[in-house]
Amino acid sequence: MEGRFTDMKEYNKLIRDRIPEILEDAGKDYETTTVEGRDYLAALKDKLKEEVDEYREEEDVEELADILEVIEALLDWHDISREELEELRREKRKERGGFARGLYLLRAEE
Repeated sequence: MEGRFTDMKEYNKLIRDRIPEILEDAGKDYETTTVEGRDYLAALKDKLKEEVDEYREEEDVEELADILEVIEALLDWHDISREELEELRREKRKERGGFARGLYLLRAEE
């Protein structure tokens, strides 16, 4: 059955909240749905991977902003503040260090 959605590209991914508005302003047809609960968490995980992959490919710092946006949503999901996350980061850095020295482990005894 042909309809108005036949020549649209399928995305099936989480999008930013203003994307429908942007598509409308551009005069484009679109279809969205809302995911909730564990489906929302799964979509966030997929989005995080997508954004990390894009950064790995393009090395564009704008992709880091996208990664942070997904992390913000994940923090909301887990009901953790950015300050709590920062404290966890500081604790790990104190215990195990950061990544500033560029150390790359080749081998270690198990």
